[in-house]
Amino acid sequence: MVHMMSITTGLFNDGYVPIMDGVTITVKNYAFWLEKMLGPAYVVTPYIPNYEDSDPFKVIRFLSVPTIVRPPYRLGLPDLDLRLKLVLKNRDFDIVHAHTPFTAGVFARRVAKEKGIPMVATFHSKYRDDLQRAIAIKPIVDDQIKRIVDFYYSVNHVWVPQESVAKTLREYGYKGPYDVVENGIDMEAVPDISAHWKRGAEHLNLPAGVPVGLYVGQHVLEKNLEFLINALPVVMRALPEFRMVFVGGGYAKPQLQAWARELGIIDRVIFHDVVFDRELLQCIYARGDIFLFPSLYDNAPLVVREAAAFKTPAVLIKGCTAAEVIKDGENGYLCENDREAFAQRIVQALGDEEKHRKIAENAQRTLCRTWKDVVSEVKDRYLKILDRWER
Repeated sequence: MVHMMSITTGLFNDGYVPIMDGVTITVKNYAFWLEKMLGPAYVVTPYIPNYEDSDPFKVIRFLSVPTIVRPPYRLGLPDLDLRLKLVLKNRDFDIVHAHTPFTAGVFARRVAKEKGIPMVATFHSKYRDDLQRAIAIKPIVDDQIKRIVDFYYSVNHVWVPQESVAKTLREYGYKGPYDVVENGIDMEAVPDISAHWKRGAEHLNLPAGVPVGLYVGQHVLEKNLEFLINALPVVMRALPEFRMVFVGGGYAKPQLQAWARELGIIDRVIFHDVVFDRELLQCIYARGDIFLFPSLYDNAPLVVREAAAFKTPAVLIKGCTAAEVIKDGENGYLCENDREAFAQRIVQALGDEEKHRKIAENAQRTLCRTWKDVVSEVKDRYLKILDRWER
């Protein structure tokens, strides 16, 4: 039995801090809590120039080059990194877990094979959308999707963060087994958010009486941000005091700013840089009144749960993968995939303060599972996998 000894985990991903996205945060929290609960955890990921890792667990970086299509992401070249082979030779992983089907995932598979250990791979993203933006040629995209499906067939265990994400994987052509292992949040849901609210209001210079819409995440067009920015004038006509806050960075940020200028709303929109300070981010969430997330691209966005932890319920598009956890009018808001409908839903939500407060409290109660709790489940799953593997 493997229960009594320390287990060493290798977590492989194609992006990591300082690149902040949902998968980065997932990997970071897996490593942090696995190190506490199970034994040494290593994050294996591409090198980022001029960045010094300071995590309480080991991060192993491998050779990388910049990507043209998706800066700041980098293309990892583990096969060309001779030092990496030496570093990994002395790492006695018991289990590896890939959070990507691309370079780092393929490399993780080789490590698992060489060491004769089990491998888990989580399917996180709508990769077809990413590929279609980067490559305009459909047969090439189809070939890449086939490779992704083959990758998931080739590992021992496939995980998805929620049931609706499996639907995307099925659409890609994967027919094999999978397990649902939810994501968590690294933010404590506190009953009284007034101190957070106050700090957030001061930081953003948005006092009481100003309704605030909030978006936190990558500024990329895949997340339906053109739709969002075009819905804002309707909201602002109905609610003249309304302010919109975009937090994050990405290739589409200059475009979003240009559109806000063209629409004549630039003086009522705040474009805030990426917030690495998680405590400050909590305060920004707390100052938001409503979280606006019209993405059809995201699978299981952490930001919707993080906002809920600070009583900022979200508006999402009905039927999209991300909306699976939202019950309309109970712990958030859903509407049709229509700009006018989206804008009206925001106006309506902010117009009924009593109902909005109840929905905010339900969002906090139903959507906030901690990473500690999630990784406790992950630990048990790893141990069962290792038990079966030994037998």
